[in-house]
Amino acid sequence: MSTRPRQFDLIAFDWDGTLFDSTQIITRCIQDAVVDVGGVKPTQEAASYVIGMALMPALAHAAPDVPADKYPLLGERYRFHYMKHANDISLFEGVLPLLAALRERHHWLAVATGKSRRGLDDALHSSELKGVFDGSRTADETAGKPHPRMLHELMREFGVEPERTLMIGDTTHDLQMAVNANCASVGVSYGAHDHGQFEPLSPRFVAHSVKELHDWLLANA
Repeated sequence: MSTRPRQFDLIAFDWDGTLFDSTQIITRCIQDAVVDVGGVKPTQEAASYVIGMALMPALAHAAPDVPADKYPLLGERYRFHYMKHANDISLFEGVLPLLAALRERHHWLAVATGKSRRGLDDALHSSELKGVFDGSRTADETAGKPHPRMLHELMREFGVEPERTLMIGDTTHDLQMAVNANCASVGVSYGAHDHGQFEPLSPRFVAHSVKELHDWLLANA
C-alpha cells in the first residue's frame, strides 16, 4: 500500500511542448507551409495557438485565407518542413528522470497527443523511451483536442475513473480536454500557450519548469 499513488492512478501527458521541446520548430513549420501554398504567413501567436490540435484542423485554423482544396497540399508542406527538423527536436531536460520517478510509484503513464499515430510511434521507438509509457492515443485515431475521446479511451483501457486521472499539457486545448473528460489537469508554461489563459480551466497547478512539475507530482500526485 505504501507504493499506491496518492491521488492519481493514470497520468496522461501531451507531447509537443510538454515533454518535447518542439513548439518553436512546429510554429516555423506551420508558417512556412502556409506561405508555400500561397497563404498569408500566420503570426507566431496564431501558429503556436493551434499546436496540440489535430493536424488538418490546426492548419486550417492557422491559415483561414487558404482554400479548402489546398488543405492536402498544406499538410504535405507542413510534413516536409517538419521532417527537415525532426532530428533537431529533443525531450526537455529532466523529463526522463520525471517519468522514471512516476513509474517507480506505480502510476500508469500515457500520451494523449495531437500528433499522428505514425509520428508518435516514430518518437516512441527511440531507445530512451522504449517501455516508458503504458498506453497512448493520437488525434488521427480518436478525435482532436479538446474532444475528450482520447482520455475516455485511456481511462477505459486501464479501468481508471476520471477522478483518478490527471492530464498534463501546455495548451488550453489540453486543459479543456481534461475539463470535458471530468479529469484534473496540470498546465506547463514553457510550451505553446501563454499560461495566463489557463486560469478559467482550473488546473491544479501550473509548472514553470520540468523541475517544478517533477516536484509537484511527487508531492501531490
